[in-house]
Parts: sequence; C-alpha cells; structure tokens
Amino acid sequence: METFENLVRAEFTPKHTFLNTASNGLLPARTVSAMQQAVRMRAEGTPLGPLYEDVEAARASFARLAGVPATRVATGASVAEYGGLIAASLPAGAEVLTAEGDFSSLVNPFHVRGDLKVRAVPLERLAESVRPGTALVAVSTAQSADGRLADLPAVREAARRHGARTYADASQSAGWLPLDGDADDFVAAVGFKWLLGPHGGAFFVVPSDFGGLTPLLAGWVAGEIPWESCYGPVEEPARSARRFDISPSLFSYAGLRASLELIEEIGVDAVHAHDTALADRFRAGLAELGHTPVDAPGSAIVSVPGLGHRQGELSRAGIEVSDRAGNLRAAFHLYNTAADVDRLLDALKA
Repeated sequence: METFENLVRAEFTPKHTFLNTASNGLLPARTVSAMQQAVRMRAEGTPLGPLYEDVEAARASFARLAGVPATRVATGASVAEYGGLIAASLPAGAEVLTAEGDFSSLVNPFHVRGDLKVRAVPLERLAESVRPGTALVAVSTAQSADGRLADLPAVREAARRHGARTYADASQSAGWLPLDGDADDFVAAVGFKWLLGPHGGAFFVVPSDFGGLTPLLAGWVAGEIPWESCYGPVEEPARSARRFDISPSLFSYAGLRASLELIEEIGVDAVHAHDTALADRFRAGLAELGHTPVDAPGSAIVSVPGLGHRQGELSRAGIEVSDRAGNLRAAFHLYNTAADVDRLLDALKA
C-alpha cells in the first residue's frame, strides 16, 4: 500500500500555501481527470450510463465513511435542500434548537417556515438547552466560523431523553473527523470541502424509516426504477433513501467518486491525525506570537480573533486563509505540511 505522503504528492500540486479547505478543498489529480473524461463523453455523444454509475459508487463510498448502508444515503447538491425536507416534515409550532451563529444553510430552512419556534443558544449550552417540547436539534459537527466541535454525544443523549430528533451537518468535518452516521437521525454533508470533490454534490443520511420525511423534491431519479419513472407522477418511490435524490450533477459526481476513493485509500483516521497535528502546531506557534485562537481543541480549523484583516495581505503573499467575522481562519488538510504552518506563522510575525 502506498504511503500517505506518496499518495498526497501524486495527487496535489498547489501553487500557493493553501490553508482554506473550510471554504473549499483542492481537487486531486484523479478527480480532475475523471471530470475531464465526463466532459469529453458529453462532447462526443458517448452514452452517459457510466456517469450514473459514478453517482452510485460515490453514494456507496460515503456510506462506508459514515458507517451506514448505502440504502440510507441520498444524493443531492446542497445541505439547504435537506434542511428544507426536514423543516417541511415538522408540525406547526414545533421547536427547533440550534447553535448561535451556525451556518446559514443549516438553520435558514427552519426560519423560513415561519411557523416553527427556532431557538438559538451558545454551542456549549446546546445539550443542556434541550427541553420537553423540543422536536429537533440541528447543529454543525464543526462550526464553520471558528472550528469549534459540537459535543454530539451529549446532544444526542439529551435529545433522546426528551424525545427529540437530531440533525448534524458534517460539511466541516466529513473527510478529516471520523463520522458516525448511525448516531443521529439525519446527517448531511457537502462534497466540496474536506471530501475534496467539486461543487454540486452532497449527501444525506436518513433513518431506516425515513424519519417522517416526504420526498418533496423527488423527480424521475427518485423512482424505484428511474428509467421507468420519466413521465407522469412517480408511481413507486425508491424503497431506499434514493427517494430523496435530486437529478445529479453528473460531472460533479464523476469527480466526487474519485475524491472519495482517495479519502478511503488514505483512511480518515490517518487524515485526522495529520490534520489535527498541523492545527496543534499552529496553535502552539500562535501562543509564542502572543495570539490566542478561539478555543476549539481537537479541530482541524483554527480561528484567530482580530487578525482577519490580514487575509488580503496573506493572499498576496501566496498564503490562502479566510476572514470570518474579523477572525483569521486557517484550515489544515492532508495536502498541508509543517512547512505550510511555519510559513503562515512567519508571515504573521511581520
């Protein structure tokens, strides 16, 4: 088996110090090749059957990463569409508990319903804030703004105690943090960040009984036999989570299949160890410089208050990070090295 370093070296050739995976991940070489091949198929008029096979392969790959059967995984394009399905399933007046400042794609579908009681509390108080009458707890596994990790075991235990469901958005952790897709009622994740895929692909894990969801976005691909569901209403919805699929962006899933294969080859445990070691190195360096990051132990995302204004300057110097609410956000993934960390620290000394 190839080593971690050899696999990464063969797949990634960044021109700059890229520390912005929390915005979007770099595409592996195999992913670029797969997408180019898919585009050629369209240009040449080749039958597209293999691209639909890519969708199923990507579904199965994500299911393995999540530790659930592929029959419980739906494919789509964004987290917001899944949140919309969950929001639509709730009765008027139901309480949805969220974390303050969580990502809009997670929380907004519950707000636009207009007749739900959406309550936001500090992330660290999420579990203790579940109460009788709470119908759903929706939270990102890792906060986009600053990398703080949700105490998911505590949230799940509190939700079970009060009869509430849980909905986890793993977009900022799937690919570097081990994922237990069977522990929550619903799990969503986009593919273009830590899973290293192109934009336009996302996954949704549902319970075996579908959790009371109605396939409101269902088209022909959501039929039990898709090619026999092209005209008129879908007579037989898929007997699996595929009933929640939307028509796939085929180029995206051609690439996403290849990206997920790489994640599986390397292994999430190895990626986790690599990413968090770099993040810890950055935290230690920040302490030496007199800076205190947002407290987010164990996260691959490090957010530094008061330094966001330096994002433009760092980008001009060839170091890509984010400015989030005045904080400098650096995200460390498998293609990063200790030299990348040290280059960022050296730049921050100036």
